[in-house]
Amino acid sequence: MITSPYDKYRQSAVQTSSPSQLLLMLFDGAIRFGKSAMEGMDAADYEKVNTNLGKVQSIVNELIITLDRSYEVSNGLYALYEYTNHLLIQANIKKAKEPVEEALGYLSELRQAFAQAAKMTAGQEIQNG
Repeated sequence: MITSPYDKYRQSAVQTSSPSQLLLMLFDGAIRFGKSAMEGMDAADYEKVNTNLGKVQSIVNELIITLDRSYEVSNGLYALYEYTNHLLIQANIKKAKEPVEEALGYLSELRQAFAQAAKMTAGQEIQNG
């Protein structure tokens, strides 16, 4: 049962968001957890590192699972997501920041591209509406 007002707000935000907004929320979460993992590395808090890298991997796996493979671009995204997961695994094994930084670079660029596509799509819907 959700008791915190913040948790209620988050649940409401997820339930009322468009698919593009949900996608951006996933990227935001992955980036936030990745940064938190790197903070854990700086503090030698390996439990924090492991927990947060696991969360990023779960999000990347969700991105893989929800890909619409009927589009040609999906194959490229699939390969990039798989490589990103590989980087996260290497970062966790080696407790190294460089693979996380590389993975976050890809996730940030993809988030920016999807945000731009969402704006363009929203603009078309307003014109066609």
